[in-house]
Amino acid sequence: MFTALLSNTVLWIAVACWLAAQVLKVVFYSLRHRKLAIERLFGAGGMPSSHTSTVCGLTVGVARIYGLSSPLFTLSLVMACIVMYDATGVRREAGEHAKLLNQLLFSDPEKMTPSQKALKEFLGHTPLEVLGGAVLGIVLGMLMPV
Repeated sequence: MFTALLSNTVLWIAVACWLAAQVLKVVFYSLRHRKLAIERLFGAGGMPSSHTSTVCGLTVGVARIYGLSSPLFTLSLVMACIVMYDATGVRREAGEHAKLLNQLLFSDPEKMTPSQKALKEFLGHTPLEVLGGAVLGIVLGMLMPV
């Protein structure tokens, strides 16, 4: 069973797409803010979208192995669309709400309690970040051997 998992080409394409996106997040964030930010390797949000890269790579891998008429391809494609919609919609809005709440909660340091901590603001993605993830996933999905 473990050998079958290790030989799953589609899984490795998806993992490679996720890893590439996470590494690029560190690079882009560090260049933009002029400081090394290793913590971005494990965080959500940012350029490119690792969720999008993962599902797009997965979808391309499934298409290459099982074909475009496969029910697996359909499932992967629909899942990819949902992930991309969610990243630019619900999760992005949640991040915007977190920014506003943090501004409200921490605008007056004297009113803060020791147990208060800031909400995570890096949650969703801009459409450009999702597009970057999609391009990365599609390209890696096409280039990796199947």
